Amino acid sequence: MKQYLNTRTIIGTVVVLFLIFWLIGVYWSVEPDTFDVRQAVAEQAPSPSQTEIPGYTMTTTMIVVTETLLDKPGGYISNDVMPPGLFLDNMPAWEYGALEMIRDLSLSMRKDFSRSQSQSIENPHLTKAQPEFNVNSRSWALPSAESSYRNGIKSLDKYRAELGDMAAGDSQFYTRADNLREWLKQVEKRLGSYSQRLSASVGSSKMNTDLAGDKNARQSTPAVSERVVQTSWWKLDDNFYEARGATWALLHFLKAAEIEFADTLEDKNALVSLRQIIRELEATQQTVWSPMILNGNGFGMMANHSLVMANYISRANAALIELTELLNQG
Repeated sequence: MKQYLNTRTIIGTVVVLFLIFWLIGVYWSVEPDTFDVRQAVAEQAPSPSQTEIPGYTMTTTMIVVTETLLDKPGGYISNDVMPPGLFLDNMPAWEYGALEMIRDLSLSMRKDFSRSQSQSIENPHLTKAQPEFNVNSRSWALPSAESSYRNGIKSLDKYRAELGDMAAGDSQFYTRADNLREWLKQVEKRLGSYSQRLSASVGSSKMNTDLAGDKNARQSTPAVSERVVQTSWWKLDDNFYEARGATWALLHFLKAAEIEFADTLEDKNALVSLRQIIRELEATQQTVWSPMILNGNGFGMMANHSLVMANYISRANAALIELTELLNQG
């Protein structure tokens, strides 16, 4: 009888722990809402005039996005080594997607936005910030990912504080069309990759076009002329949430760019193009009502969430390509 009671106690404890971990996991998997960029910048600015300084809005938006990544419900969980974070995969994928966009922007901030020309000196604060964001996303000690990313935020904050300061002439932000175009080219490649990975959810035959357009081009190893590309069943939701996290972060960065580069975009007659991209990205953040990411056939009975996401991203990427062409025109 005593042994029977001990067994029931153990089973009951396991069930209770499972339910607790499951509820916490559900709460931690809730994605952050989008925020109003203008309002977020106004709340952090010491005075209204500060928001008019070139670079202040973009830098603040980058800081707020990174802080949201670290301070959302459950905090940053990609490097958790204890349950329930250890058993979650959708939110770590979302975090990685947002982090990739932060990394791309931090690199462009360092080598393009803050420099007047190719021969100019890099900003010391951005030189420190950019490597901090490239620390392994799953590193949990010496250093931990969170501590490195917070150090990056501190360096961005120092850079932002010096913008507009006459005594700190080395901290500048240039709202030129060529600077914006260089960053958008990186975004193009990122969105193109997400679109292809999401579209591969149903599997398709793909022709090898790696060397198309240049008959003298070569590649390191031979490749088949045609192959079937299909995402593993285990990676479907990871790809979906990674793309969702990336588009969440990019949406805010582009809204900041709309403010920072308003004059440049109007001069190139490209403001409407940017707003169309923002609208497509806003559609990627609609609520997912299904309890799981479905992978129905393209014209089947069930939905395919990956294809829907790929559609919005492809349309945003097509508009992005047109925007970079407009920025390239004199």
